[in-house]
Amino acid sequence: MMQPEKIIIADDHPLFRQALLGTLKLKLTQTLWLEAQTIAELEQQLSDHSDSDLLLLDLHIPGAIGFNTLIHVRNHFPQIPVVVVSAHEDHDTIHKAMGYGASGFIPKSTPVEDIYTAIGQVLLGNIWTPADYSAADLTQDNNDIAERVASLTQQQYRILMMFAQGMLNKQIAYDLNVSEATIKAHATAIFRKLDVRNRTQAVIAIAQLDIADMHLQDS
Repeated sequence: MMQPEKIIIADDHPLFRQALLGTLKLKLTQTLWLEAQTIAELEQQLSDHSDSDLLLLDLHIPGAIGFNTLIHVRNHFPQIPVVVVSAHEDHDTIHKAMGYGASGFIPKSTPVEDIYTAIGQVLLGNIWTPADYSAADLTQDNNDIAERVASLTQQQYRILMMFAQGMLNKQIAYDLNVSEATIKAHATAIFRKLDVRNRTQAVIAIAQLDIADMHLQDS
């Protein structure tokens, strides 16, 4: 298998992340592994290392909502293939992840050897999904809202995720080190792109891209 230069792994579960890294490093000895535990850390890694060969993405990384992060990354960093790593193994979740641009889907219950195989296949430009998954009925539900989310700039997407967390304009302005007027201007642009009138409608709109049983915690 080819030795990729850089792989980003975005997962907030240290035990799983370290176990996976410990195994993969034994074979991918030349690879630089970049880690992210939150959306903010992931955005930083993507910006600093846009030449990465692969992103291993846990859909439940803190700050993420459903498939929004996958859609955003595929739009702004199309050169980086994304493999979703998730505790969810239902076919609907796999269907949607692949439909929204993932190059692979690895359930967290997947044996380590299969994870290694999956990464190798994606690095070769192929698609990898669990053996019992069939893409025959692959559909792109909520395609319209997915395209609208994809049209957001990185800053707009960051602010939208903060809206979803219930943060006030003043808090967001402080966190991003910009003026409140700037946040209001971004909000106007976000509402226009999502074709909604206010924050509540924006959050409802992106909730359409949610994952079934989001209340379940990845193990």
